Amino acid sequence: MHTVVERELELKLVLSPERSIPVPARLTYRTDDPYAVHITFHIGSDVPVNWTFARELLVEGVFRPCGHGDVRIWPTKVEGRSVILMALTSPDGDALLEAPAAQVSAWLERTLRVVPPGSETEQLGIDDGLAELLAPTTGRGAVDELWLRDPWPSDESRPEEGA
Repeated sequence: MHTVVERELELKLVLSPERSIPVPARLTYRTDDPYAVHITFHIGSDVPVNWTFARELLVEGVFRPCGHGDVRIWPTKVEGRSVILMALTSPDGDALLEAPAAQVSAWLERTLRVVPPGSETEQLGIDDGLAELLAPTTGRGAVDELWLRDPWPSDESRPEEGA
């Protein structure tokens, strides 16, 4: 069974240093996708905007500037409040979003309790899947023999007639 950690919060889309508009958002973390965080922005359209990026990037961005390219995150203060800024870039445009640091940090702490850093691969079940694939099977000997048999034997491997 997989665990989901969610948090609804209001971000601010920064339009200029003097102007921003509220954007309802949902932070989601799923143990079946343990390396990623998902943010859904409800921007008043029929279809919400979804972003997915590394949880590690958001964890680091709470403390110091990080990220390159499409997602950059850094902590700062705005009017005395601790916030996290997220600069998102896509072919459709760029956005600078301001998130309340305390709410994002509390949500991240919950995700880190569910799946501690360094234990993400355990959630994926890769070891179990490999063990199952590599385990010897019982009762399938005839099937394995058919599978391993050369479907196109060469002339050299055929028994000679009359021998």
